[in-house]
Amino acid sequence: MTVRSRQHSSPDTGVDERSALTDRKARRSRVRRRVAVVAVVLFVTFAATTVRVFVWPSLPPLPDHVDAIIELAGPGDRDAVTTALAKQHLAPVVIQSTLARDVTAAENCLPPISGVTIECFNPVPGTTRGEARYIGEQGAAHNWHSVIIVTTPDHAWRARLRVERCFPGQVYVATSPLPKWDWLRQIPYQWAATVKAELFQRDC
Repeated sequence: MTVRSRQHSSPDTGVDERSALTDRKARRSRVRRRVAVVAVVLFVTFAATTVRVFVWPSLPPLPDHVDAIIELAGPGDRDAVTTALAKQHLAPVVIQSTLARDVTAAENCLPPISGVTIECFNPVPGTTRGEARYIGEQGAAHNWHSVIIVTTPDHAWRARLRVERCFPGQVYVATSPLPKWDWLRQIPYQWAATVKAELFQRDC
């Protein structure tokens, strides 16, 4: 007669397996919580930086007088802000950046203002960098020491950065409100353009 022995698993084995499974679940839960915390911190940091740089940038107050006011091209009612500053006679010269397809004759620039010279120009290239280079060239040619550039809040920080790289004088920024429907498009664009200016185009 053949006697077969039957092996039984120890009760402790099942307990160990359940304990290991519980430990794995606990570890995964801790990892998920850490990932969630990091994601929240990154999102809050990104949102705070966006607001600080593009929505409500910190800008110095405008002085009583500068050598020139330059309106940069872009969205928003920049003409109104530029005209208001010119009428306060903050500068003897007001220059408006226009698109390449526009004619830069005086009659196509801002309306005449008594005691103020109004000019237009087409930047080359037709970007903020091209506008900054023009300001630097004109500043050197006319011995400017300070300028006010007119743009929108989302563009203010990058525009000032670009101009300061080309113009050694004081750079002030006056802003025109950005239309509400433009914010969703401008924020991603300004982020990308700012990264390019900071990392890949660090000269004038």
